[in-house]
Amino acid sequence: MPPDPRPFGIYVHWPFCRSKCPYCDFNSHVREKIAADAWEAGLLADLKRQKARFEAAGLGTRAVSSIFFGGGTPSLMAPRTVAAVIETIAHLWPLTADCEITLEANPTSAEAENFAGYAAAGVNRLSIGVQALEKDALGFLGRTHDPEEARRAIGLAAKHFPRFSFDLIYARPNQSTAAWEAELKQALDLAVGHLSLYQLTIEPGTAFYGAHARGDFALPDDALAGDLYEATQALLSAAGLPAYEISNHARPGQESRHNLLYWRYGDYLGTGPGAHGRLTLDDGSPLGLKRATRAHKAPETWLAALERGEDGLTETESVALSDRLIELTMMGLRLTEGIPVARFWREIGQPPESTLDPTGLSRMIDGGFLTLTDTRIAATLAGRQRLNALLTQILPEDAA
Repeated sequence: MPPDPRPFGIYVHWPFCRSKCPYCDFNSHVREKIAADAWEAGLLADLKRQKARFEAAGLGTRAVSSIFFGGGTPSLMAPRTVAAVIETIAHLWPLTADCEITLEANPTSAEAENFAGYAAAGVNRLSIGVQALEKDALGFLGRTHDPEEARRAIGLAAKHFPRFSFDLIYARPNQSTAAWEAELKQALDLAVGHLSLYQLTIEPGTAFYGAHARGDFALPDDALAGDLYEATQALLSAAGLPAYEISNHARPGQESRHNLLYWRYGDYLGTGPGAHGRLTLDDGSPLGLKRATRAHKAPETWLAALERGEDGLTETESVALSDRLIELTMMGLRLTEGIPVARFWREIGQPPESTLDPTGLSRMIDGGFLTLTDTRIAATLAGRQRLNALLTQILPEDAA
């Protein structure tokens, strides 16, 4: 049977970090010792079990177009483990000729030394968690590297990988627009094709959440945060790296293909503790059966399940049409390109004007926050800046 032409990605979660950053709400854990061989065996076993579990519903005929090692800190993985995971995926599924294989890395010197090993293992894109290029800001963010280490890591990435990106966090306490523009200009001197620029948010369960609630620090007010966002868009666009998503900027052709898969509501399998997946399986219906998967979140629980001969999934359930509408809309409107009307037909079986709130649609279009044509719905720059508020206007009240 020929491969299914729809894009299909695989997300690999490595849950361990050397220390927990105070802003981070990801499934990441600090451990004194990690049994690397056991974790490698667990990842390989889970990939094989998930392939077998979903193969009868069509997953086995699909080609993998992207692999993403996220975390946690995947650059704590041995290059041989990364190579084993890539080799196993290539054995279980065909890879597309241009398969993008990304690994997230920290810029500490010890981890940067592994960059050559990751390239030899098959990684062809690196995403570096720089977060700031100012020493005091790195200290506030709980990062263990200094600006010079970050610059060295970026230089190594440019040497070993045909494509790379790095992250920065802005809207930090006491940050002015002028200071952020100066930092962005430093970043542009180092960047090649891609930058991810995230506004600092305070998430429940993080160290920053309690500190912010106590008044230990204050974030920029809404007006200044808006100025910082608009300055980011203007400076990056002028430099030839326009936003293709709310927080991501790239030269044409340098976009993260794996992340585009998420935002375009494509299919992906998730392996590793806490990893999520979305798989459209063939059940004979016109829209297919969309399945949501979630793995055990606690690392030791996940690994123990694999060692017992089970897969690592704690949950697999059908995604109702109302939830498909929410996910499709929330993810797709993050993109500058918006959502093709054809994607609504593929996922929901109806066009956007028949599924989204008509009053809210009209209000957002008239207000300059949204555009809708015969072929596409998209948020404007003003709409993307206020996306959460926009979504409350257009998603039907009974969608959830």
